[in-house]
Amino acid sequence: MKKLLAFVLGFAFVTGFIPYSSAQQTIQKKLTLEDLYKNNVFRQKGINAIRWMKDNTGYSVLETNKEIGAKDIVRYDAKTGDSEVLVSAGNLIPTGEKAPLEISNYAWTEDNNKLLIFTNTRKVWRYHTRGDYWVLDLQNGALTQIGASMEPARLMFAKFSPDGKNVGFVYKNNIYVQSLETGAVEQLTFDGNDRIINGTFDWVYEEELNCRDGFRWSPDSKKISFWQMDTKGMGTFYLINNIDSIYPKIIPLPYPKVGTTNSSAKIGSITLDDKLITWMDIPGDPRNNYLARMDWANSSDELIIQQLNRQQNTNKVFFANAANGTAKVVYTEKVETWLDIHDDLTWLNKGKEFTWFSDQTGWLHLNRVSRENGKITPITSGDFEVVGLSGIDLDDKWAYYIASPDNATQRYLFRNRMDGKGKQERLSPANQTGHHSYSISPDCKYAIHTFSNHNTPTRYEVITLPDHKVLRVLEDNKELNNKLAEYTIPEKEFFKIKTDDGLEFDAWMIKPVHFNPEKKYPLIFYIYGEPAGSTVQDSWSSNLWDQLLAQEGYIVMSIDNRGTNTPRGRDWRKCVYKKIGITAPEDQAACARKILEWDFVDPDRIGIWGWSGGGSNTLNCMFRHPEIYKTGIAIAFISNQLLYDNIYQERYMNLPENNVEGYRDGSPITHAKKLEGNLLLIHGSGDDNCHYQSCEMLVNELIKQNKYFSMVEYPMRTHSINERENTSLHLRMTMLNYFKKNLPLGAK
Repeated sequence: MKKLLAFVLGFAFVTGFIPYSSAQQTIQKKLTLEDLYKNNVFRQKGINAIRWMKDNTGYSVLETNKEIGAKDIVRYDAKTGDSEVLVSAGNLIPTGEKAPLEISNYAWTEDNNKLLIFTNTRKVWRYHTRGDYWVLDLQNGALTQIGASMEPARLMFAKFSPDGKNVGFVYKNNIYVQSLETGAVEQLTFDGNDRIINGTFDWVYEEELNCRDGFRWSPDSKKISFWQMDTKGMGTFYLINNIDSIYPKIIPLPYPKVGTTNSSAKIGSITLDDKLITWMDIPGDPRNNYLARMDWANSSDELIIQQLNRQQNTNKVFFANAANGTAKVVYTEKVETWLDIHDDLTWLNKGKEFTWFSDQTGWLHLNRVSRENGKITPITSGDFEVVGLSGIDLDDKWAYYIASPDNATQRYLFRNRMDGKGKQERLSPANQTGHHSYSISPDCKYAIHTFSNHNTPTRYEVITLPDHKVLRVLEDNKELNNKLAEYTIPEKEFFKIKTDDGLEFDAWMIKPVHFNPEKKYPLIFYIYGEPAGSTVQDSWSSNLWDQLLAQEGYIVMSIDNRGTNTPRGRDWRKCVYKKIGITAPEDQAACARKILEWDFVDPDRIGIWGWSGGGSNTLNCMFRHPEIYKTGIAIAFISNQLLYDNIYQERYMNLPENNVEGYRDGSPITHAKKLEGNLLLIHGSGDDNCHYQSCEMLVNELIKQNKYFSMVEYPMRTHSINERENTSLHLRMTMLNYFKKNLPLGAK
């Protein structure tokens, strides 16, 4: 492994950039906001919707049919690369139409003889989960619309039954099944409405537990299990659309804020023959426990259900009888802080065990849990963390997983024996430092390998396992590399900072082009800092915003404080429990103080910016450490933690009555009176996640404290602030101009 950069003089340190190619040394194109946020000059190519086929020897992808101008589905032989068109775009033209269906997503039956197509999609909060579904029978060429008599673009989560005879789907909060033989549609639930939700979820389950698709076919295709949610009693937040008509439109959003009432959730099983519903008897208040995961327990008789308590520090795993609803606990995990939900559950030993992630040793590892008695046995162990499970070879007894034992900013593929014996084996090439990911075939003989690092756009290739031999390159983004070579792009340098208390933090820095270490430069910190993510990762970003700032003459830097989602052990990740908004700004400030000792940093020109949780931490840094941060831009932030949703905030802060001081001291609004520098607030008024209310409350407090600030509202833009014409470009122009005005450019 290469050592992280130390601050010693060298070519990269002096010049501030490393060329993408030799051509870059003579070509002096400059990055522009228009190229980044309007013209999409640096868009990278990907591979569309790869699906491994049933026989394990091939995979299907979407490819453009140049004659028709739509997508074909093409099968490739993994070993030879030979291809054949399985479904031509010409086969996807509905009767009476001229154009083929536009494929947003697709799925095969288990025998690969039928194809389900998702098209005409609509966005529901974060993702396009609503639209139309069609089935193509590859044997007779018949193209059939699912729920053809229903309103267009209203079906959700359609999927084949395992026997390929039916398609189940959600429509207006009820579950339906359509027979592919007769075309008959049967309604299975009848109480779905604006309050009762069947087969999908409310806003907060979707956002914070990543729950969207809310029903499951049984393996024998005779039953459907599903979630039902009742939003009665949950508080309603109202978004106001002032721009699309002469009178405002009120948009109600059931949204449980910290300490308030949740939806109740329960899980049922429907038998298709008689349409009877059996409800699972899961103990506990359904409004103060979360049914976070559910699936069939490797049979058609039992369900496996994960129940988190409201504080999210106890996870009970139930097995529930689908016929009578009786449930028993087979495994319980309880901690002093919080538990994250992990989805990599695979059945082992003919269904007698299942895989389970736990950090009970202090490090997040993969384990086996006995279905009979809940005994947990490690598969991986050691002073490192498993980031994710990539595949399990049930025949040869290997677990394939992503980890990075030596560098938390990178990701590599390893494998371990399922019995936990022997040493782990690293499979990712030693000469490819950065981020690796894998879509592994079910038999673990092949994989679609994806690689990138901070100066290498994403590369896709087919490999064999376990030797990691490259069979062919699917996409190397050569065009993007050639484009990048035309620009003078400053290099991103990774390093570690050790603070006075002995803590060590991962960070990166981008210095201006033609950097001179004898001069002083303005510095802008980019911050996130919350448990949901990390900013210091050695992977490709097509944004290039940070490089543009460096091109303008700023040093740009980012630091991962304690609590960020990096594989550095349980204590690193969870020491922030009950201290969100408290630990992060203290760590950031401690690192900043060390950086201010560097001769080439101008202590009078220090800026900071962040989005969402990073916006909140920007405010906390500005308010609590005004002696360091002179200018800040906070975007889509939460000013008072009591204003955010309960699942996220209570997970890390406990219930508000149990942590009064933490909620108070971690909320930026508490410290607004300490503002001294230049502050720009940016928020979308249509933000369903971090509500515009949070911005207005902070504005009210700043006015009360007689503090000057600037503010830009983006009408009816969501949390991403990228909807409607020209929004992204305008946002970045606003940010750049504010920094230029308040953090003057130029080396001194």
